[in-house]
Amino acid sequence: MDHFHVAAGILCDTRGRVLIAERLGGGPFHGLWEFPGGKIGDDETPVQALSRELAEELGIEVTTCASFMNLRHEYDDRVVTIEFFIVIDWLSEPVGREGQELRWVPREQLDADELLPADVPVVEALRQHH
Repeated sequence: MDHFHVAAGILCDTRGRVLIAERLGGGPFHGLWEFPGGKIGDDETPVQALSRELAEELGIEVTTCASFMNLRHEYDDRVVTIEFFIVIDWLSEPVGREGQELRWVPREQLDADELLPADVPVVEALRQHH
């Protein structure tokens, strides 16, 4: 079974909202939402991968982030280890550079049913984190 190591960013704005991105590319999770990020390269630290992925996907430059939580999720065909970071500060306004929709959602209104299965535990953790 394939194993992927991923870094994901939870962008939080000053109004207590978090950014979620539409999942594109077909496959079983097309149309669900996720915290943006991507695979960590062999020669990258998780923070370097997060910065690269968010630059590619959202057109932003991460200036301050903090480790939030790590989790492992087993799908039918793969295992994913995700390192989540709270992105506290960044340069530029996030845009969907790959054609994906973006939504700012108040953390108490995040709907776990809309998100990738691996992201669901993060919803509860965010509600408890202020």
